[in-house]
Amino acid sequence: MKNIYKSLALFQQEVKTIHQDTKGYGYTYTNLSTILETINPLLAKHGLGFTQLVNFEAVETILFHVDSGETFHSITNIPQGVTLKGMNDFQVLGSSITYIRRYSLSSMLGLVTDKDADAAGEPIAPKLDIPRLNNRLNACNTMSELQTTYKAFTPAEQAATAATKDAMKLKLS
Repeated sequence: MKNIYKSLALFQQEVKTIHQDTKGYGYTYTNLSTILETINPLLAKHGLGFTQLVNFEAVETILFHVDSGETFHSITNIPQGVTLKGMNDFQVLGSSITYIRRYSLSSMLGLVTDKDADAAGEPIAPKLDIPRLNNRLNACNTMSELQTTYKAFTPAEQAATAATKDAMKLKLS
C-alpha cells in the first residue's frame, strides 16, 4: 500500500481548496464537474485514478494506483424514502447519487469543496406507512407482544397508531 499512500500524499499537497459558490437551499457547494475538472489532471500526474459504481442501494468509490493496482474502497448507502420538494423519485435518486459521489470522493481524497454548513438542512419527515403499522399491531396475539411492538415504534408512529393499540388492548384483555 506504500505506492497509493505516497501518491495520495503528493496529490493532497498539490490540490488547492476547490470552492465554487453553487447555491443550494441556504448553503453553497462545489458541483461535481468542477471537482473533476480540478482533480483529474492532478490524479493522473500522481498515477492515481478512481471509479464510482452504483451497487444496489449504495455508491462504491474506488481510488486506485495505476502502476501497482493498490486500492482504497469506500461504500456509502443511498438514503431510502427521501422526499425533496418538487422532485419525482428518479430525480431524488439522481440527486442523491450525485451528492454521494461528490462527498465520498472529496472525503477519500481529503478535498475541501464547500463551506461548513452542518445542520443547515431542514429534513422532511418520512411518510408513515400507517396501514402497515396498524397491521403489525393487529397481528399481536398477546398483551406482551402488543406492548413490545408498540414500544418499538417511533413517537410519531405511536401517535398515528394509538387508536389501533387501544382497540387491540380491549380485544386482548
